[in-house]
Amino acid sequence: MAGSGTAHLRSGDDILLSVNNLHVEFPAAGGRTVFAVSGISFDIAKGETLGLVGESGCGKSTTGRAILQLPKPTQGTVTLNGEDLTGVSDSVMRERRTDIQMIFQDPISSLNPRRMIGDVVAEPLEVWGPKDKDEQWAKVSKMLDAVGIDPDVARYKRPHEFSGGQCQRISIARALVLEPELIICDEPVSALDVSVQAQILNLLEDLKAEYGLTLVFIAHDLAVVKNISDRVAVMYLGKMCELSESDELYEHPAHPYTRLLLESLPIPDPTVKIDDSVGIEGELPSPLSPPSGCRFRTRCPLADDICAAVEPMMRRVNDEHYVACHHPLVPVDEVGVSLR
Repeated sequence: MAGSGTAHLRSGDDILLSVNNLHVEFPAAGGRTVFAVSGISFDIAKGETLGLVGESGCGKSTTGRAILQLPKPTQGTVTLNGEDLTGVSDSVMRERRTDIQMIFQDPISSLNPRRMIGDVVAEPLEVWGPKDKDEQWAKVSKMLDAVGIDPDVARYKRPHEFSGGQCQRISIARALVLEPELIICDEPVSALDVSVQAQILNLLEDLKAEYGLTLVFIAHDLAVVKNISDRVAVMYLGKMCELSESDELYEHPAHPYTRLLLESLPIPDPTVKIDDSVGIEGELPSPLSPPSGCRFRTRCPLADDICAAVEPMMRRVNDEHYVACHHPLVPVDEVGVSLR
């Protein structure tokens, strides 16, 4: 079930990013509107990794781009270090993006095929400095070396001369070269082999510790997210379903949709019997005309009349676990205190 609310938002000086009531809508043919993101809220503390998960079309990537104001949100606020990015001018936002960088899903197409790797990674420095070429190369060399790419070998090569995993490492170096506070990783390992995925995830963990990074890790694979995230937010059709610490979410999912996602994870054991009793029926509704009330109700085995009439709000399961559901899998009382 997918709902709204801000009960799960935290306060304190350690909160780097706060997203409140974020809406992103796009015009469509015939005067219709695509409701890509509809009123989600979350925050990220400094040095934390937030995993943002859900099936294709749920609005994960749009949320990541909206943090960068690309596109600007239709409604809501995005606050970085106490400054509302939705209210600043384009020139100020351009400068603020030096503190927020993005790693894209397709590592090869995100790199300019005509430019040499040394120039690709140095491009942000051409804009923001230092302007001295030797200083630029010193920073580029340091970042390439940090991600496991030999800078002297890569400097005069082009993207097509590298594998997908190597290109993703180069993309990470480009994101790090301006020393940002926050990096948005938009499915950075989904196009890579499993062994390479592990290398990139380990690399991100090492770089996070070394440079004090804060990460938003967008993915549809809950198994991948578990290994890297401190907290996990589950999205469905533009709404947030559940937010929890990583281990708590995997051990005690409170939302029917979260449980279905977890049950869909393949178990690498041919002797394990497949449980056919757990499944999801129906097609994903269109964001052009989302269902009333709870957006997951058309596919939820627990849905009833209240799900169609009333949108569920975020309620507390325990100190770090919140769910938006009228029929949560974990008992929650009227004031949101866990009965588990």
